[in-house]
Amino acid sequence: MTLGRAAAAEAIGTALLLAIVVGSGIMGERLSQGNAAVALLANSIATGAGLFALIVILGPVSGAHFNPVVSAVSIWDGRLSAQHGVVYVLAQICGAYVGVAIAHAMFSLPIIQISAHIRPTLGEGLGEVIATFGLVLVISLASRFRVEAIPIAVAAYITSAYWFTSSTSFANPAVTFARAITDTFSGISPSSVPLFVCGQLLGGAAATLLARWLLGGELATASDPNNR
Repeated sequence: MTLGRAAAAEAIGTALLLAIVVGSGIMGERLSQGNAAVALLANSIATGAGLFALIVILGPVSGAHFNPVVSAVSIWDGRLSAQHGVVYVLAQICGAYVGVAIAHAMFSLPIIQISAHIRPTLGEGLGEVIATFGLVLVISLASRFRVEAIPIAVAAYITSAYWFTSSTSFANPAVTFARAITDTFSGISPSSVPLFVCGQLLGGAAATLLARWLLGGELATASDPNNR
């Protein structure tokens, strides 16, 4: 695959992912009649199902990272060149913002909002450490032992992490940045973004080191079609 096609897949996939996350949050909140648990259930099911489909169709094109942490881990492990990794991350961030704009447009909301949903506690920051740790560990170990199971494993983990983490599992810097411009159910205040992103980077690094140790210092590269 050319870098251009891979970057397009990352941008499109991340845009659709954010449209799913934000759009299902809006729909869930409107239909739940004030029941936050029902809204979160709708949001988590839609996100997990959509993520599974996106990984299946775009994985062969770009590896279906949709996440700067996943791309950074791929660079760290030598599965992706630094130059290509930078292009991936830029595509993911741009796609994420486009996805939020699409969700707002579908529901006749202002295209750009500033979220007032403050998530300030260290517990929520720890939630992002755990959410991202688990996500990267799932990807790293599944890449080594069960490549074909990556789509369902990632989707299942993210769906569960919506419920067991205090932060509702953003686990993705691009997602976090973009959700700061939606003042809807899935939004996050810009003031809370640094805490979440730091937690995500810490969790991703810790999971990579653990996976290397568990696998004797060798991670699989076969699952990434852009191995360079």
